[in-house]
Amino acid sequence: MTDRMTDRVVTALQALVRIPTVSDRDPARVDTDAFDRLLAELATQFPLLHERLDLTRVGSHGLLLHWAGASAERPVVLMAHLDVVPVDGDAPWRHDPFGGEVHDSPTGPAIWGRGTLDDKGCVAAICEAVEGLLEAGHVPAQDVWLSFGCDEEVSGTAAVEAVEVLRGRGVTPWLVLDEGGAIAAGAFPGVKAPLGVIGVTEKGTTSLELVAEGRGGHASTPARNGPTARIARAILRVEKSPFPASAPASTLELMRRLAPHVPLPLRPLLGRADRLAPVVTRALLAAGPEAAAMTRTTVAATTLSGSPALNVIASTAKAGLNIRVMVGDTVAGVVEHIRKAVDDDSIRIDVVESGEPSPVSPMGDAFELLEDCIGDVFPDAVATPYVMMAATDSRHFTAISEHVYRFAPFRMTKAQREAIHSYDEHIGVAALVDGARWYTLLIERLPR
Repeated sequence: MTDRMTDRVVTALQALVRIPTVSDRDPARVDTDAFDRLLAELATQFPLLHERLDLTRVGSHGLLLHWAGASAERPVVLMAHLDVVPVDGDAPWRHDPFGGEVHDSPTGPAIWGRGTLDDKGCVAAICEAVEGLLEAGHVPAQDVWLSFGCDEEVSGTAAVEAVEVLRGRGVTPWLVLDEGGAIAAGAFPGVKAPLGVIGVTEKGTTSLELVAEGRGGHASTPARNGPTARIARAILRVEKSPFPASAPASTLELMRRLAPHVPLPLRPLLGRADRLAPVVTRALLAAGPEAAAMTRTTVAATTLSGSPALNVIASTAKAGLNIRVMVGDTVAGVVEHIRKAVDDDSIRIDVVESGEPSPVSPMGDAFELLEDCIGDVFPDAVATPYVMMAATDSRHFTAISEHVYRFAPFRMTKAQREAIHSYDEHIGVAALVDGARWYTLLIERLPR
């Protein structure tokens, strides 16, 4: 990339980060002016893209852009989202979270701010790749669609509407690519090489609420087994009843690909991971919560509510459970597991949000194209499939495509990954530029 292109993608991301497009489940609390300004800024930063691509608005502020290629036989969808999560005002950010400032980081100059990694960095890099190719007069081998959602962080409907637009136009994508994996350093104990992890599926996101009710009353005369005590007991019972563990095929393939890069004593085990699945599963369970989450459906008690005052016994107590449903499990099975674990007919279980795991996308020619591009731009990385733990807008696209993958082409340290949805989120300038190079290469290599 030229210095001018580098300057452009950095300037564009800075401008996007400075506009606080925070989404909210309550539409009345969304700053629609911020989203209006963001869309205007995108048009300013990437004029050719907006001039030459057909644009359709989806949802309140989502965008679906169509770049006609030499063929429409195997269309491609590149995804990202424009919204961000809120900033905790008490969190110790080193730099203004909506400043988009360039400061040093352990890996060199970086752009700091909310959304640099999740997910305005992908927006800027995708748009830069398209803008640069348009300037060069490039015509993609296949139709390219850009799908930028505006409510991904609140599981909104913009992506659903984008899918319906594409379905209505008879578009069956050969490849869908959204955020998810990355060029992850320090991702696996004992492995020095970064991992280019490509999500071939993602866990389903389901939220349950445990509800216990009672008479309530004055705190000076407590009765045994009140709503709060029953909720507390239920949470402990759920924690003591983990879901069965079994590493899925994509996790076993990840282990197999890591075999040449782990310490010598582990190589025989990981090299035969597909034939030693129970042993690998037990090893992952013993390796800590991150590794264990790769093998099973997980449950986290996240919200609690009870009495409105210290001297009042709660008449209703509630606990929220956030559940990530592993491939092979179902929401119905999850609810039944929780019901058996709680083992208390006086506690009601309400399904607040229901999301099944996504189908597993094949590791065929579409996956191999992503792999090849990783090998060229990030030659030190080990490209591998994996099961994504979080949810993305791409899960909706599985309704129209069998080839849905989740990968953001940015180098990320462990500290950077931990900053997503937290404080001190930042992306290296060099990493951002490499990401734009990667998207450019991907578009250039679309098969004819």
